[in-house]
Amino acid sequence: MDSAAYLRDLFGVHGRVALVTGGSSGIGKAIALALSAAGAHVLIAARTAAAIDATVTEIREAGGSADGVVVDLSTRKGAHLLADAAGDVDILVNSAGINLRPLMPELDEATWDETMRVNLEAPFILGQRLAPGMAERGFGRIIHISSQQAHRAFASSGAYGVSKAAIEALARSQSEAWAPYGVTANVLVPGFVETPLNKRLSSDPAAVQALARRTLLGRNGLPEDFAGAAVFLASAASAYVVGQLITVDGGFSVH
Repeated sequence: MDSAAYLRDLFGVHGRVALVTGGSSGIGKAIALALSAAGAHVLIAARTAAAIDATVTEIREAGGSADGVVVDLSTRKGAHLLADAAGDVDILVNSAGINLRPLMPELDEATWDETMRVNLEAPFILGQRLAPGMAERGFGRIIHISSQQAHRAFASSGAYGVSKAAIEALARSQSEAWAPYGVTANVLVPGFVETPLNKRLSSDPAAVQALARRTLLGRNGLPEDFAGAAVFLASAASAYVVGQLITVDGGFSVH
């Protein structure tokens, strides 16, 4: 048996089209790079054209295939426009998010609404628009990015933690609807990862060190730590993994 061919067939995503929201930075970018290296054509969706262009260039210079879409997912219209622009995709990675976390007594309705629009409603709309096509073709993968704050309150979880708990429930509902047609939805649950989304907490060295000490590995996460798990969930290897939470946190959640 040719082991390289076996691994390529099992974990490769050759010929697949992957849409990665928030794919120009942080965890989303790391996943976009990984999916491209595994053979997918990647659509990078984000708000900033310069960051998108830089990521697309990086993928192409590495021999991969990518295009970019400038989009604002803070409105339902933006999510629908992205679905229109993306067309038929095989893999949807919902990594775009906002991290507005005032203290709960100070949380107003506008902040709640903005958080839910980006972190929950956009993934819902993209799933509603794109999953039926996946089902018709007999293959689809939806990968959501959640947070430890979906399970435990710390560092002022607020609306952010609620939105991430909801995205995990969304994955289960999506799986119930579409898994019989070859479309799975699963969730990656990070620990603390220093990304642009976490600028406020990352600016406090003591807090960053305390979070690292809570892990079993003794360090906080890096965006590239999610590459392997994302490729697995996007590939044929995960065909029987449905509606699950896969924690990538260095042991944070079991410490």
